Amino acid sequence: MSSNITEYFGSMVFNEKEMRKSLPKHVFSELQKTRKEGKALNQDIADAVAAAMKSWALEKGATHFTHWFQPMTGFTAEKHDSFVNPDEGGRVIMDFSGKELLRGEPDASSFPSGGLRATFEARGYTAWDPTSDAFIKDDTLCIPTAFCSYNGDILDKKTPLLRSMDALSIQACRVLSLMGKHPKRVSVSLGCEQEYFLIDIKDYAKRPDLKLCGRTLFGAPSPKDQQLGDHYFGSIRPRVKAFMADLDEELWKLGIYAKTEHNEVAPCQHELAPIYTTCNLAADQNELMMDIMKKVAERHGFACLLHEKPFEGINGSGKHNNWSMCTDEGENLLKPGKSPADNRQFLLVLAAVVKAVDDYADLIRVSVATAGNDCRLGGHEAPPAIVSVYLGETLERVVDSIISGDVYKDVDYGKLNTKTLALPEIPKDNSDRNRTSPFAFTGEKFEFRMPGSSMNVSCMNIMLNTAVAESFRQFADELEKVEFDKRADEIDRIVKREFTDHRRIIFNGNGYGHEWIEEAARRGLHNLRNTPEALRYFMTDSNLELFQKHHIYNRTEMQARHDITLDEYIKVKSIEAETMIYMSDKLIFPSVLRYTTDLAAGLKRIKELELIGNEDLELIKGYVTRLKALKRDTDLLSEKLDKVPSDDVVEGSDYIINEVVPLMDSIRESADALEKKVAKDYWPYPDYADILFYV
Repeated sequence: MSSNITEYFGSMVFNEKEMRKSLPKHVFSELQKTRKEGKALNQDIADAVAAAMKSWALEKGATHFTHWFQPMTGFTAEKHDSFVNPDEGGRVIMDFSGKELLRGEPDASSFPSGGLRATFEARGYTAWDPTSDAFIKDDTLCIPTAFCSYNGDILDKKTPLLRSMDALSIQACRVLSLMGKHPKRVSVSLGCEQEYFLIDIKDYAKRPDLKLCGRTLFGAPSPKDQQLGDHYFGSIRPRVKAFMADLDEELWKLGIYAKTEHNEVAPCQHELAPIYTTCNLAADQNELMMDIMKKVAERHGFACLLHEKPFEGINGSGKHNNWSMCTDEGENLLKPGKSPADNRQFLLVLAAVVKAVDDYADLIRVSVATAGNDCRLGGHEAPPAIVSVYLGETLERVVDSIISGDVYKDVDYGKLNTKTLALPEIPKDNSDRNRTSPFAFTGEKFEFRMPGSSMNVSCMNIMLNTAVAESFRQFADELEKVEFDKRADEIDRIVKREFTDHRRIIFNGNGYGHEWIEEAARRGLHNLRNTPEALRYFMTDSNLELFQKHHIYNRTEMQARHDITLDEYIKVKSIEAETMIYMSDKLIFPSVLRYTTDLAAGLKRIKELELIGNEDLELIKGYVTRLKALKRDTDLLSEKLDKVPSDDVVEGSDYIINEVVPLMDSIRESADALEKKVAKDYWPYPDYADILFYV
């Protein structure tokens, strides 16, 4: 591979440059209309695109193609077909038709469907998404597609995301047209900061919990972890730097704008941030990024951990969802300008977002509800489970002046003087950053910090896009009733009303503090601490109305997603519990028993030599007591798992959170206490000091 990045960037993507080069002009023009305006392709155009795509893929060494889709597993799926087709005389031709490009037919019966498909009903369809570029991965042409059932029910995450983007665009364009502007489309822009852990693959292989669950179910704290803050932005280890360089190259070849990389707070934790792109493409690329991270890590002798909380007692990993809106004319709707207090359009857009987050805070919370993220949210390392909006000092003052009717007085924040002759004065931003806020305005975008590191970003953006679309819809309905020359006053009235009605969701303080939990309760904001608790609010009448009104989900599709989320929660926690039982019974208990027996024999021998007294044998009783507690709780956990309700996901998930999880916590407490005392040679797997501080 050439060292000139500009030469190979996007070389494995059938992008606009390749399309322009390989397609007839009229075909390219029609395809661009599809990509930018949503115009459907006819069969002739599809055949021409397929032929050009096949020729390009064969030149790149591809032998197969696949419809690459995102079922409701949270992962991607592929079924590979070769380009090979029989020809006369036992020969073959390499063929790929427009029909194969437009539609595939994977088995739909084995993917999670929440009852949308019975096991015996196998037929499902994939449909090409021309707004996301095809690419080559592992010698296979990957065609991003949507996935639906034979009956037309959506079975994936891409389709509702595209629908939500359309809904937001339609309603935002309505509002802008009523203000005298006429964009053809408003697009959602997205940048996904990805946190992850890298550990030595040899340590990973020795830990059943890491292999089966993605996180450690046991583990006493290391004497040193992140107390000194020395890993954050610290010098990157040569071995990790080599991984990052290899990863960048792989991502750049696939047209992914990998930009920023650094060490994160916890040992072995790192972050990769790409440049913004459209929401749909960003979601596809983030799924691709996570897949490639794992593969590149293995080449460098690492295991890449994407779980939200791989290690207890140190920071977990999130995926910061940087969200904004731009017109097809290049205008960022969340750009405050030099004087935000006088920027009527910006204030209306800001009011729409604040209103959306408050009106549908339950949906925002549900969008990040997983068993893994439950381990992270509210842990004084990530935002709390309470949804709130951070606007910064300046915008908060603007909002409050609008509510009160007072004239806003701008503040000159001046420059930061380092009082050093050689260093220049630094212009100060008009607000600080707040890393404790779940949904923070950070200049010309909102940073949604609640998502977990392993999550598909489609779900959270479906919720956010649709909620904001509804705010715009309501604003447009009101403005359409007012003559053009009176709309400025009407906008001011709407902005004041919405900021007044939704002031409670704005919070600029410390989200980690216990005081905020009490204050949020006084404001009437939900604190939905876990997935079962959050999902109780998903199927409300207002949420059903929202999704049906904007044609995102019907009732059946919503119920399916509710059931799939809770079913996945039950399965994940059950796997963790079964793994905990396995490790406790087969690894920890025998190892501690062997150590205790050897220790008892040694102490007995020393006592016989009259070097110690009876009181020193009390040491053995401590180990035996812990072992008994470990065995008792492990056996009880096994009994509890046999009683998990299987016919109702609500009852099942409630049972897990109330009966199973507390018992798992008790087992871990006993095991971790033993780990602190038992000789290292006896402990059955690598401890935190080994894993987090590998050589």
